[in-house]
Amino acid sequence: MERQPVNSSAIASIGYDSSNGTLEIEFANGGPVWQYYDFPEYKWNEFQYCDSHGKYFHANIKDQYRDGRIG
Repeated sequence: MERQPVNSSAIASIGYDSSNGTLEIEFANGGPVWQYYDFPEYKWNEFQYCDSHGKYFHANIKDQYRDGRIG
């Protein structure tokens, strides 16, 4: 999946596959890459344009979707 870099101290890059609703997040400072499954496209649109990716992640993604570490 192709990810785009974001300006965040917590998150390095984000990507989304609309064909299967998978969000991918690479965490900052060489952190792991996680995928979040069944993630709605409208939330992807909110996430990619939000003011704070770290705050959005904690409020709207973390512990709310099935996930898996891939790297």
